[in-house]
Amino acid sequence: MDSSAPHRLTQLAKVFFKLGAIGFGGPAAHIAMMEDEVVHRHKWLTREQFLDLVGATNLIPGPNSTEMAIHVGYIYAGWLGLIVAGICFIGPAVVITGAFAWAYVVFGQLPQVSPLLYGIKPAVLAIILGAIWKLGKTAVKNRKLLLIAVAVTVALFLGLNEVIALLLGGLLGMLWLRLSQGHNDGTGTGFNGWLIGVSFHPLLSQISTASPLASPTAPTLWQLGLFFLKVGSVLFGSGYVLIAFLEEGLVGQGWLTQQQLLDAIAIGQFTPGPVSSTATFIGYVIAGWPGAVVATLGIFLPSFLFVAALNPLLPRLRSSPWASAFLDAVNVSAIALMAAVTVQLARGILIVSTGTQLNIDWSALFIAIIAAVAAIRFRLTTIWLVLGGALMGWLANFILSN
Repeated sequence: MDSSAPHRLTQLAKVFFKLGAIGFGGPAAHIAMMEDEVVHRHKWLTREQFLDLVGATNLIPGPNSTEMAIHVGYIYAGWLGLIVAGICFIGPAVVITGAFAWAYVVFGQLPQVSPLLYGIKPAVLAIILGAIWKLGKTAVKNRKLLLIAVAVTVALFLGLNEVIALLLGGLLGMLWLRLSQGHNDGTGTGFNGWLIGVSFHPLLSQISTASPLASPTAPTLWQLGLFFLKVGSVLFGSGYVLIAFLEEGLVGQGWLTQQQLLDAIAIGQFTPGPVSSTATFIGYVIAGWPGAVVATLGIFLPSFLFVAALNPLLPRLRSSPWASAFLDAVNVSAIALMAAVTVQLARGILIVSTGTQLNIDWSALFIAIIAAVAAIRFRLTTIWLVLGGALMGWLANFILSN
C-alpha cells in the first residue's frame, strides 16, 4: 500500500459515511448526491466515468446506490477502498434501522418523524433534478442518443420493465449507433460474453421464487440468511420489486405478519441510505440481533461480489467500439430511468389527493424551489439541503398545526 492509500481510505470513509447518514430519497437521490461529491467536489472521477458506472449498476442485481459506492471505492482506493466505501455507505442505515427495530419490538410502535420527512422529500427532489441536468448534458452526446433517451422514457411510462427497457435501449442503441457508421470492425467478440452474462441475471430472478424455503414458523438463521442472500443476488429494479420479494418469501411462509412487513417498509422509507437496510429491521423482528446481522450480510454481500467482478471489465468494454456504443446507449437510458422515477416522486411529493380532486401541495413546492435555487445558484452541499429541508418541513408542520 502506497503512502497515499491511508489518506484515500480516510477520505472515502468520510464521504460515504456522510452520504449514508443523509441519503434520504432512494437510489436516484443517492446517485445525485454521489455525483456532487465524487465528480464535482472531490474530482475522483470524471462525469463520463461516473455515467459508465451508473449504466453498469443498472444492469446487475442489487441496490444501485450501494453498488455505486462500492465502484467508486474500488476505482479510488483499490480493494480496501471497495470494502471501506461500501461499509461506510451501508453502515449508518443499518445502525439507524437496527435501533428502530429494537424500539419497535420493545415499544410496539414506529417513531413519529413525518414532519421532518415532509421537508426532506422536496429538498431531495431538487437534488435529483440537479444531477439529472448535469449528467444528462454529459450523456447526451448527439441527437441519436437524445432520441434513445426519449424512446426509453416513453417505454417506461407505458409500463415496460426497467431492466428490459435498459437492455433494449442499450442493445438497439448500440446497433443504431454502430451500423449507422457504415462499418463493423469485428471487435465485438468479447462483448458477446458480457451480454450473455447480463441476460442470464433476469432468468435468475424468475428461478428465485420457484422454490421458496419450506417453514411454517420462525426460520433458522441459516434459512433467514439464505433467503436474503438469494434476494440480494437476483434483485433488479426499484424498491417495489423488493417489496414483492418480501411479501412472497416472508409473509407467504408465515415468517412475518402483513403488518410487520408494512412497518418494515415504512422504516425503509424514512431512514437514510439504501432501502435494502429494511432487511436489518426484518431480521431483528424475526430473530433478534443475530437475525439482523445475517439478513444484512445476506442482502448486501452479493453487491460487493458483483462489483468486484464487473469493475475491472469496464475499461475493456469502453475500449471496444461496439461495447462503447452499448455503454453510451445504456447511460442515456439510465438517465431516462432517473427522469421517469423523478416524475413519479414529484407526483407523490407535490400532489395531494383530496377525495376525487388532485391539488398542488404549495408548501412542498415552495421547499423544492428554495432547495433547487440553493443547489443550483449557490452550490449548497447536499447535507445542508437535507437539513434545511427538514427544518422547513418542521416549521411548516408547526405553522399549519397552530
